[in-house]
Amino acid sequence: METASKRYSQLVIFWLLLLLILVTDLISAPLALLSGIVLGLVIGNPYPARLSTVTKYSLQASVVGLGFGINLYQVAETGFTGFFYTAISLIATMVVGLLLAKLLGVGKKLNHLISAGTAICGGSAIAAVAPAINASEKEISVALGVVFILNALALFVFPFIGNKLQLSQEQFGVWAAIAIHDTSSVVGAATEFGEKALEIATTLKLTRALWILPVVLITGFLFKSEGKASFPKFILFFLIASLFSTFLSGLSEVYSWLTMLARKGLIISLFLTGAGISLSLLKTISIRPFLQGIVLWVVVASSSLLAVYYLV
Repeated sequence: METASKRYSQLVIFWLLLLLILVTDLISAPLALLSGIVLGLVIGNPYPARLSTVTKYSLQASVVGLGFGINLYQVAETGFTGFFYTAISLIATMVVGLLLAKLLGVGKKLNHLISAGTAICGGSAIAAVAPAINASEKEISVALGVVFILNALALFVFPFIGNKLQLSQEQFGVWAAIAIHDTSSVVGAATEFGEKALEIATTLKLTRALWILPVVLITGFLFKSEGKASFPKFILFFLIASLFSTFLSGLSEVYSWLTMLARKGLIISLFLTGAGISLSLLKTISIRPFLQGIVLWVVVASSSLLAVYYLV
């Protein structure tokens, strides 16, 4: 009886919050994430088996939809500029991650997962790199848990710091794209900061995600495995959406609706992401890899902030 009552409470609260996000503008991106986290930790996720898959595709569809609001010329310009930023950030993150792992005694494979997730695009990079190093389920879970928690924190911390330092839209967009792990939190933080920041952060973040393929190939060589790269196809669809927006400008009203729906979809994705955080997930993370993830992220975020503040 108690189990049935708990299940009923989970379903009612879950769908009430989801409905509130769908039909109103009362819940912002950070608040949606926070609501999901509270639901996951206090009440429980009503759909633990299915939610991760739904969240993944909801996020990818939202990112593709945002492409309809971005001009392809801007994508190309940001992409070429971003190639330099992301290359330097990637190399530095992997090197610092290796040093921290040796200092803290974190295993070679777990370090590689955490470093790759921090350097490229969070969970997507971890999922792509894991087969190339034959990582265990526990190593994957720990790496995902570390990145997951830091992503949630970034959504609140980055806009706060950006406003306190009075960063420009361009500065914040570049900083968020380089220093935040997953696409969901990058787009969520940039949405809170402004329209131009969102445009820059989205395109630069997807440029950063393109590094998945070479990193997985190099990883496979270094670890002498036969893992295959899992390239995020939604990046290509994002670019196709931008192509439509750039060269078929007569459909601007349609693109405007699609972009609006994409932003709503992003908020829903963040809520679902938060609901996926559970006590069992937190228990899988020991102090050493979590400390490595925090220190590595702080180093990347602070150094990139200094670079952006003085160079952009």
